[in-house]
Amino acid sequence: MNFKIKINNYRRSFLMKSGALITGLPAISLLGFAKTVQADDLPNVSEDDPIAVSLKYVHDASKSGDRSNTDALCSNCQLYTGDEGSEWGPCSIFPGKSVNANGWCAAWVKKSG
Repeated sequence: MNFKIKINNYRRSFLMKSGALITGLPAISLLGFAKTVQADDLPNVSEDDPIAVSLKYVHDASKSGDRSNTDALCSNCQLYTGDEGSEWGPCSIFPGKSVNANGWCAAWVKKSG
């Protein structure tokens, strides 16, 4: 009987501490302990990057001889996730790096909508 009481106390203590931890997680992020990465924090992709070279990426789409659609820019590509009006933004093709909104690469896909 005594053993059962100890197990219940351990379980109760564990559940209370777990609940406090889960409740406190959002507060930790509000205090600034958790840092989210902003587009400004990402390094710009280099045109010499191996992936960029293979996809013929250029910072200035008007300088690309491979672009058949003159309206195609990184800023209107489905893979570009930068804010509208920003000069640089993240692209899912180049994880952890920003691309120029006026750039272009062969992976360009027209943004829906």
